[in-house]
Amino acid sequence: MPETIFITGGTGYIGSRLIKEIQEKKSYSIKALVRKGSEHKLPSGCELVYGDALKAETYKDQITPATTFVHLIGVPHPSPSKKALFKSIDGVSVQEAAKAARFAGVKHFVYLSVSQFPSKIMKDYQEVRANGEKLLVETGLKCSFMRPWYVLGPGHRWPIILFPIYGLMSLFPSTKTQVREQGLVSIKQMIDALVYAIENPPSNQSRVYTVPAIRSSKNVQITFSRAMKV
Repeated sequence: MPETIFITGGTGYIGSRLIKEIQEKKSYSIKALVRKGSEHKLPSGCELVYGDALKAETYKDQITPATTFVHLIGVPHPSPSKKALFKSIDGVSVQEAAKAARFAGVKHFVYLSVSQFPSKIMKDYQEVRANGEKLLVETGLKCSFMRPWYVLGPGHRWPIILFPIYGLMSLFPSTKTQVREQGLVSIKQMIDALVYAIENPPSNQSRVYTVPAIRSSKNVQITFSRAMKV
């Protein structure tokens, strides 16, 4: 029997693409959390689980027999003006997902976080995601934390105009680290890294995939950060 993966946020920008990529491998079955009325946004072939991502009790009984929980819920197009939404959606959803995952006894939790390199502009977003990581570590589950900064793809291409600035900043020691940790990744690199994380649970409690690791998805087994503290 194929292993089962439970996914939240499967109708979104990253989630829908991840599901299609997993389905092509034909080695997993997928359960996807969805709200009634949004079924058409999910790729076909998923087992639908109706529930509210902000209320664990609406779906925790339907996760089994999944052994991996992939949490992709978040506010679309994050910006500094969405501080309240980060707390009420991103923050609450990961709290509820942690409860649901523990209740269902999953073995591996994959969490789409964000780069933790200091940023004054997006500090509220980073704080919520960092708290999510901390909460998940405290559950005792084996966790894979994905930390991109911005994922380029259809409808998400405006940062391309920053390429010259990134190039200039990479020349100076004072900003070189920031460019590395807050660089841009493509949607393909993001999906490849997520698939790798799903297929390779950490041997220790947690593993962090930073921007360089996500970019090097073809060779991610060499470049990821092993069992980093969060």
